[in-house]
This record gives sequence, structure tokens and C-alpha cells, in this order.
Amino acid sequence: MTSNSALDIKTLTKDLRGGSRAALARAITLIESRRGDHQAAARDMVQALLPGTGKAIRVGITGSPGVGKSTTIDVLGMFLIERGHKVAVLAVDPSSARTGGSILGDKTRMARLAASDSAYIRPSPASGTLGGVAAKTREAMLLCEAAGFDVVLVETVGIGQSETAVCDMTDFFLALMLPGAGDELQGIKKGLVELADMIAINKADGDNIERANLAAAEYRGALHILSSRSEHWQPPVLTYSALTGRGIDALWQKIREHRTAMNASGEFAARRRQQQVKWMWSMLEQRMMARLRADPSVRSKVKKVEAEVADGRVTPALAAEQIAGMLR
Repeated sequence: MTSNSALDIKTLTKDLRGGSRAALARAITLIESRRGDHQAAARDMVQALLPGTGKAIRVGITGSPGVGKSTTIDVLGMFLIERGHKVAVLAVDPSSARTGGSILGDKTRMARLAASDSAYIRPSPASGTLGGVAAKTREAMLLCEAAGFDVVLVETVGIGQSETAVCDMTDFFLALMLPGAGDELQGIKKGLVELADMIAINKADGDNIERANLAAAEYRGALHILSSRSEHWQPPVLTYSALTGRGIDALWQKIREHRTAMNASGEFAARRRQQQVKWMWSMLEQRMMARLRADPSVRSKVKKVEAEVADGRVTPALAAEQIAGMLR
């Protein structure tokens, strides 16, 4: 890397620390780049910014399509900004390579938040694999924190594994549900509910209030049977309306209560430490895979081994050992 580009990184880092949104956008673009020199510069930049990170409240948000995630994030984000917070919204969407990123469309549904100087909204990087997207989102989160954003909302747009990935990078995992308890509960994903630190039932307004309360009672019953993530926290079930804003203050109050409980038990610090180590391993996996793809001679050998496995001439176990040998 030239001394000129080193100077650029220094300026970028300084501007980002000063809260420049343009610098933040450029910095995130740098960490998402696949160019070797960009990746090296990004690593140096994140390392330099590390001491200014980790102080934000990180909230993961999931929910099935149509539950009103974007509207909820818009209303919650504005609620927080009115109380002096700076809010960053990031997405984890492993399908964004095909769809072009989720939040690009959602910006229209987060209209007030998108227009606020105290908010920063970033779509998921279109890097295809969940591991790649999650790694870049984690780094983007650190950059947002270094730029002074004290609440980071991470939306999971994909389903299944992306929920676990978002849960692994946040302090509080919020699952949004719809009223209509009976059928809804039949299709409830046990895994998702066990990840959740809180279940919030949206659209509790107008004729829906009774159905929302009924759904809440059903979920409370289900949660008693399932084991929660922490012995220091029993996940609450709340109803709210993103349309009217009713109950948004209670949602935030529960997130703060959770933080207090986790801090008091020492679990907050322990969870953050575990997350750091998990990030390291996922980054290492990414680097190993990148090496396999980047070296043309290795790539052609891998293709040959792959064909032998497909034809049944070599066992997957032996093939894996051969490929690992190439990395050495």
C-alpha cells in the first residue's frame, strides 16, 4: 500500500471518528471491497478504530414478511432519536446478491429515519454467502459505533441461519410476530423463539387488539415450556402498534431492563467476549475460502478433487484432507 493511500486511511479514520456520515459510508464500502489492498487497509482501519467501539446497544430484529419490521424500525428509531440517541440500521440478507439488498427498498418504508441526520441506514452487502455478509455487517457495526452511533439495529431479512447469525452479533434479539395466535403458534419456529430475548406482537390496534392480546397469552404459555437463553432473563411478550406508536416506549424499556440484568450478572461481558471469538473464527473461515478461490493453481486442483468426489472415486473425507494440504 502506498504512503498516499495510508494517508487517506488516516484522514478517513479521523473524519469517521468526528461523526462524518460520508466517511462512514466510504469506510463501509472499503470493508466490503474484495480487493486485496482494500482489505488490508480495512483491517488496519478497523483495528485503529477498535478502542472507540463496543459501547452501543446492539439489537437484532427478526420477523416474517408482512410483520411490519421496516415500520417498526422507523418508529423505534425516531423514538430513540427524539430521546437523544444516534441510530444505525444494518441488514443481514444472504439473498441480497440476487435481490440487490433489502434496505434499499426499505428506505422508502423507513422514510422518517432515512431523512434524519441522527440515523444511518445501510443495506446488506451483496457478497452472497451468509458468512461473508455477517462478517461485513459485524465490521460495519464497529464502524457505526466508532462514528458515534449508540444504538445499532441489525435487521435479519433472510430466514433460518441468518437469524442465528444476527443473534450472535447482537446483545438483544427481538422477534416480531403478528396477531392471530392459534394458527400462528402452530407454525412457530421453536429455534427462533429460543433465540428471542423478547417477543413483540405488532398491529395491536383497532379491531386487532383482542387478537393481539390472545396471541400474547399463547406465546407466554409457549415460552414457559421452552428454555430461555439466559437464567437471568425470562423473555417478555408485549403487544404494540407500529402504526400508532403505542407500546414502542415499553419495547425500549424492556431492552434497557435486559441490559441492566445482563450487566448485573456479568453475562453481558461474557457474551460479548464469546462473540469476539466467534467473529475471529468466521473471519478465518472466510480467509481460508478466499485463498482457495484466489490462487488459480489451487483452484484448478480443487476442481479436479471435486470431480473425483462427484464421480465416487475419492471419499469426501480424503478430498477434504487433500484440499487442507494445499492450504499448507
